[in-house]
Amino acid sequence: MREQAQSGKPVKSQDLATVLYRATGPVATITMNRPERRNAQSTGLIEDLEGAFGLADADGEVRVVILAGAGEHFSSGHDLQGLLDEREADHWRHLRDTPEGKLRHEDVMYYDKCLQIRDFRKPTIAQVQGACVAAGLMLACMCDLIVASEDARFSNPVLRMSGAGVELLVEPYEMGFRKAKEFLFTGETIGAQEAWRLGLVNKVVAPGQLASATLELAEAVARVPPITAQMVKRSINDAQDLAGQRMAYRNHFMIHQYTSNTETALRMLSERKRMGSMREVFTARDRGDAPV
Repeated sequence: MREQAQSGKPVKSQDLATVLYRATGPVATITMNRPERRNAQSTGLIEDLEGAFGLADADGEVRVVILAGAGEHFSSGHDLQGLLDEREADHWRHLRDTPEGKLRHEDVMYYDKCLQIRDFRKPTIAQVQGACVAAGLMLACMCDLIVASEDARFSNPVLRMSGAGVELLVEPYEMGFRKAKEFLFTGETIGAQEAWRLGLVNKVVAPGQLASATLELAEAVARVPPITAQMVKRSINDAQDLAGQRMAYRNHFMIHQYTSNTETALRMLSERKRMGSMREVFTARDRGDAPV
């Protein structure tokens, strides 16, 4: 569908079930549109992201892609209460009944699809506000650049749930190995300024300026000839891979699968289902009521 932007440029738009797609000139914006769930990632949302990136890839006018989240938060991570939506529930739920099926689901939906965004041929920018948690942080880090609102906060408390981080362990490469250990072991939350200091984000801007500042950066990147930007992005990604990043990602994915199926992890999963939320599980553990 075509609309008209205030600039007078035509807007190409398409609304998927959980994602909004808008392209104006050289910049496409892909917006996760589950604000009522803090843009928690269901299987359906991940597949819609893949579809939206496909639209941006196929559009010869698009040179840069912005990945955003509707509402107050970028993404609160995996949707632990609604991981499988109606479109995929029967197929994936059957597979996730076994460790082998769970591995297959997470390999396809999280590992592969995240790396597809990381390897997307055109430059990408994550536009982050509010909560950017666990798989939300993983997703943001698949983008080439990150612009954060001053109210953005980053965390990955999954170790407290007995999980080995999430499917791709991005923290060592985004904030340094020693800080990554502290960040993950403590489950601490860091603000936008600390994230900038660590090199996790490129820019921090006032909340009211987030969209305009991200667009300004995208338009600056778009002035680079497409073939040049794409080849330099590929060269930098290749350098990271030659240094072992992709192999480390894969190694961690298998460690994550093993850890998620340990007796401790399965017991904590049962506790979460019984209590209703991880917040209740954390509170019980902090009081010393829950077994470790």
